[in-house]
Amino acid sequence: MSCQNALAVFLASPGAAGWRELPVFAAGGEAASACSTVDAERAAGHVVAPAPERVFAALALTPLDAVRAVILGQDPYPTPGHANGLAFSYVGPPPLPRSLVNIYKERAEDLGAAAPSGGDLTRWAEQGVLLLNTALTVREGASKAGSHLSLGWGKVTDAVIAAVSRERRHVVFLLWGAPAQAKRPLIDESRHLVIASAHPSPLSARRGFFGSRPFSRANAWLQRQGERAIDW
Repeated sequence: MSCQNALAVFLASPGAAGWRELPVFAAGGEAASACSTVDAERAAGHVVAPAPERVFAALALTPLDAVRAVILGQDPYPTPGHANGLAFSYVGPPPLPRSLVNIYKERAEDLGAAAPSGGDLTRWAEQGVLLLNTALTVREGASKAGSHLSLGWGKVTDAVIAAVSRERRHVVFLLWGAPAQAKRPLIDESRHLVIASAHPSPLSARRGFFGSRPFSRANAWLQRQGERAIDW
C-alpha cells in the first residue's frame, strides 16, 4: 500500500469524521502532498516508518469529536520496527523505547500504577487521547530522527491541533519538549489546559519531565470541568 492509498482509506473511514473536513485533507492538499513525497522516498529505496496503513492511525483511532487530551510527539520512532502511528506507542518485543520507559516511570510516580509490560498505547487513544506526532512519517535508521519534519506534515498537524482547539471543549494538551511547546500558540488556553514540561527522552527527562505529574493533573482538571477522568 502507498501513503496515497492509505490516505484515501483513512478519509473513507468512520474515524476520519471531523478530520476530513479540514482543507489540508482536501484533494491536492498538504496531506496528499506529504504522502506523495513519502511514496517517492519509498520508490527511491528508502525505508519509511510507520507502515503506510499506520500513518494516520492516531487520527483514525481518535476522531475529532472524541478528543479529550492531546499528547504531542515530534516524529515516529526511527528504530526499525518501533513506530506504529501513535506518538510514543510501541508494539514489539522488549526492550521498550527509552522515552516510553520514562513515561511509564512518571506514570508510576504520579498515579502509583505499575508499569505495563507492553508499549501499545491504543487503550489511551480509544479513550480520546490523540497521540499525535508533528510529522507522521520518518526514515528508518538510528540517525534519521527528524528526517521528515520538513516534508509538509507540520501544516497537516498544525491544522489538526487548531481544529481540536476550535471545535472541542475542555481538552488537556500535554506538550513535552520544545518542539511540542512551539505549537502552544495554536491552543486557546481560555478553553483548554496546557501542561508543558521537558521531553521524556533520557537526554531531558530529569530536567522537568520527572515530577511534572501530568496524568493526575490532567484528570483533576477534566473532572473539575465535569468530564470523565482518563484511565491512564
